[in-house]
Amino acid sequence: MTKKYLIIGNPVSHSMSPQIHNYWFKQNKIDSVYEKKELNEKELPDIVKNIRDGEISGINVTVPFKQKIIPFLDKLSKLSKKTQSVNTIYLRDNEVIGDNTDVYGFVKSIKDTGIELKDKVALIVGAGGVVPSIICALQELLLKKIYLTNRTFKKAEQLKEKYPKLEIVKWDELVDFDIIINATSVGLKVEDKIDLNLKKLDGKKFFYDTIYNPPTTDFLNKAKINGHLSMNGKLMLIYQAQKSFEFWNGFLPEVDEKFLNLFQND
Repeated sequence: MTKKYLIIGNPVSHSMSPQIHNYWFKQNKIDSVYEKKELNEKELPDIVKNIRDGEISGINVTVPFKQKIIPFLDKLSKLSKKTQSVNTIYLRDNEVIGDNTDVYGFVKSIKDTGIELKDKVALIVGAGGVVPSIICALQELLLKKIYLTNRTFKKAEQLKEKYPKLEIVKWDELVDFDIIINATSVGLKVEDKIDLNLKKLDGKKFFYDTIYNPPTTDFLNKAKINGHLSMNGKLMLIYQAQKSFEFWNGFLPEVDEKFLNLFQND
């Protein structure tokens, strides 16, 4: 019987996850299909029940449900407990498990660039569902200092309670950094503009946008115009998908040049 996998979110139409996973299923001759499903929050208990009942074999979770899905799960992995963020769900020993592959995806995407971030300074823009994973990933990469700015100061302060070494800065306050990460959804629409003042920066910086579709956002355009390094979230997407695939199928699928060329959207 064909196994079924989903990515759930709202919105979810931009997701490239079905193309990625269905490619790996085909390459590895696995009788499975991966689809996207836009949900409302009230539908979360039912979708988890579908996993418990064996109707769905695995789920990826995107905005805005990475935290909201947690109360309906039986158990969290160690990393999901730490981040309080779930992007991968599966059934083990009759328990619905919530796991996190975003940390792996972010770390591996940075290592692929060859850019060394040890003892460097990061500025995270946003306080949404993926941010705890980014903080954990930056800690793993041994950064010296992590700043965070968010329009809603309260949400930023809540993150600081969990990560005391995090330093919160006001939205319009400019600090010196080596890498800046857009972890907001500003940029999912082509017309979105990010209103941070990023013109007066000292030296070349690394701009990283967790958004991958569209491949170039206002945030990344600002980086390119001003001569900075820039990278979208495509590699993070691919590597978090690779790790999810391993949880579901027992092995890491290959990410080679042929695969990367197929998903070259920038």
